[in-house]
Amino acid sequence: MRPHVHLERDGDIAVIVIDNPPINAGSAAVRQGLMAAIETLRTDDTLQGAVLIGAGSTFIAGSDLREFGQPLIDPQLPTVIAAIEACGKPVVAALHGAALGGGFELALGCDARVAAPGTVVGLPEVTLGIIPGAGGTQRLPRIVGIPRATRMICSGERVPAAAALEAGLVDHIATGDLRRVAVAQAKQLKGRKQILRERPVPVAPSAEVAGAVSAALKAGKRRPAVQAAIDAIIATAHVSFDDGLADERAMFQRLRVSREAFALRHQFFAERDSAKHPTLGDATPRTVEQVAVIGAGTMGSGIAIAALDAGYRVLLLEQDADALERGAQRIHTHYATRVQAGKLNANAAEGCEDKLQTSLDWTELAKADLIIEAVFEDLGVKQQVFQRIDAVARPGAVLASNTSYLDLDAIAAVTSRPHDVIGLHFFSPANAMKLMEVVRGKASAPDALVTGLAVGKRLKKLPVLTGNAFGFIGNRLYAAYRRQCEFMIEEGAWPEQVDATLQAFGFAMGPFAVADLSGLDIAWRMRQAQAATRDPHARYVHIPDRLCEARRLGRKAGAGYYRYPEGGQGPEVDEAVHELIAQCRAEKDVVPRRLSDEEVVRRVLLAIVNEAALLLAEGVAERATDVDVVLVNGYGFPRWEGGPVFWARERGAAALQEDMGWLAELCGPGFVAGDLRHLLATES
Repeated sequence: MRPHVHLERDGDIAVIVIDNPPINAGSAAVRQGLMAAIETLRTDDTLQGAVLIGAGSTFIAGSDLREFGQPLIDPQLPTVIAAIEACGKPVVAALHGAALGGGFELALGCDARVAAPGTVVGLPEVTLGIIPGAGGTQRLPRIVGIPRATRMICSGERVPAAAALEAGLVDHIATGDLRRVAVAQAKQLKGRKQILRERPVPVAPSAEVAGAVSAALKAGKRRPAVQAAIDAIIATAHVSFDDGLADERAMFQRLRVSREAFALRHQFFAERDSAKHPTLGDATPRTVEQVAVIGAGTMGSGIAIAALDAGYRVLLLEQDADALERGAQRIHTHYATRVQAGKLNANAAEGCEDKLQTSLDWTELAKADLIIEAVFEDLGVKQQVFQRIDAVARPGAVLASNTSYLDLDAIAAVTSRPHDVIGLHFFSPANAMKLMEVVRGKASAPDALVTGLAVGKRLKKLPVLTGNAFGFIGNRLYAAYRRQCEFMIEEGAWPEQVDATLQAFGFAMGPFAVADLSGLDIAWRMRQAQAATRDPHARYVHIPDRLCEARRLGRKAGAGYYRYPEGGQGPEVDEAVHELIAQCRAEKDVVPRRLSDEEVVRRVLLAIVNEAALLLAEGVAERATDVDVVLVNGYGFPRWEGGPVFWARERGAAALQEDMGWLAELCGPGFVAGDLRHLLATES
């Protein structure tokens, strides 16, 4: 087997090549290889310095996360970096692709850093529930100062090469051959060491430090890793380097085996695998460069922005000139706002807008490789649109519906090419939300589906494959979640208690506040459409219907589950809602009882887990972990909790079965228990 690290000679410079595909993860074997190479550098008098470089497309894109949940194998990374510092000869890190986490810590332990254009550097450990554990919190402040280091480390910021050069994170950008430039840099050091541990920490105004800390705690929701990172960074101002290094390592070792770190690693691997689908075989994506979006409303405009940001040429099509103009203006305003906020330079914004074409002419669709329909959520309307698409789209174009609930097969059936039809369910706002469901119809061709997955990745989304069923994965799970919350307010909880409890658990918003924000009439229309097929024996809560009948449709109406006074204030608890709920309870002879916060959280998690088991049994979801990806990235489930599947596996089969019996009694007639075996089985 080829070693993970090998040493080549370029005159009197050792070129130490890290070769651990696909991302050169900093595994135990890599660390062992680095130690051997550094020892050769130290003892060989014919070598005057060294270059560390990655084989393939990247330097070291991070540590091997699979090692973090078990005892770490020696040598550990701090030992490797200490050997570099003590070897007596300069070592230059040659960075390309990504130098992240332990990879960037290794680079910071070198005497100089040279980066290829396109390189990104950063310390994203806090996003995984840990902190940099090999000196990142101690060395980075010595370059950029405590406030900037706090912002970088606590947010997991990835810094592109040009900005890294400006900040002093790298010393040179290699415009030519990276290896050649790094070797020249090593020669130029002439045997001199210039390690970061010897630099003083720049003095920063206390107000600036306090502001950075406050902002980091707020953005990081005061999670333990955020607080630990801040403590380690702040310590650089008043403790010795070695003491700071020891304290950092102790915090890292404690955090890496915490429940939160396990949960975040679970979510990391679930997201990484979300676009991998063996069931699609070796199908290859179709070429997509021209995207057409039909419908210039809020959703259509958001999809267009996402495609423009990804470098696609975009045709925005409408049938109404005023609606088209509003959509175009919405896109222009988006880019103008980004430029004004300093989040995008003017040239980049102009480049995106230059790729946009707007039209009322349906024949223009013939140019598109991918056509995305984003019109009103009505089956008849969507079928009419797809009939028109079918008449003009070129052969081989992928035809996608952005439907949230509707039957994709019924939409595909009105075309002459159902094999080209897939669902691409974006979440609002489409240009910002990471989740995208790729819906498989019964006739959808594998290459059409892998095209949808590939487009999702280019849009920087997390694409999740789902079967064609009402609500797909996400909205089906959310419906079960919301229904359970409705049961609880019928039994005795108030909307504000449920919302506050679930927000305290970590949801971005409570379900009733979300309902008010999106509009209660949307779900009301769906319930009306399903009324004829609803199980007459199943438990049904009339409270949301009564609110709609009272024209309490949410924020847009000034009242829903809460009151929203003029002037943008609110939400405010409304006694009228309490009276309406009490009346609905009385009509069913429900004697209200007090529900504890613990019961609220437990029932919500169990309801979601049960629905996930049903989705897996029906083949709507292919993997249990996709449930966690969907809920975290589309519905505000707290990332640090891992997801409901992670929670269920922690709880164990016996306890979960007992819980489900308890939930079935509370839910009453119509509760369908899912088979938990597939959900609890850990994917390889």
